[in-house]
Amino acid sequence: MGRPFRIRLRIYYQDTDAGGVVFHAQYLAFMERARTELLNTSGFDLARLAEERRVMFFVHKLAVRYHQPARLNELVSVSAEVVKMGRASLAFRQRVERGDELLVEADVTLAVVDSDRMRPTRMPEELRKVLESS
Repeated sequence: MGRPFRIRLRIYYQDTDAGGVVFHAQYLAFMERARTELLNTSGFDLARLAEERRVMFFVHKLAVRYHQPARLNELVSVSAEVVKMGRASLAFRQRVERGDELLVEADVTLAVVDSDRMRPTRMPEELRKVLESS
């Protein structure tokens, strides 16, 4: 919708396997952190949305492509870009990069869920407007 939102992360020992290479599932945690920070900087706190609006976001679909590994103590950039919004879903394109080098890319679709019923629900209109304008 706009340009990608980015955060920078350092690779810590806890992110890696015994060889100092980032464990494959840890990239998903990095991407979730970028999506959360995108919402935070847009003025939306996930805990507050869950408590006050009874809205949660669950990963519905995930496609990941691994190109190169990140290693212990490196600095990486993790991006999150909203590429599609449905009535009850958000689709993101995400990348993990080291400088200009693409390490991992993913397409992540989140379902917007009513936390009481655990069923899909409409995305809050104020969130939709903020994401469309960013």
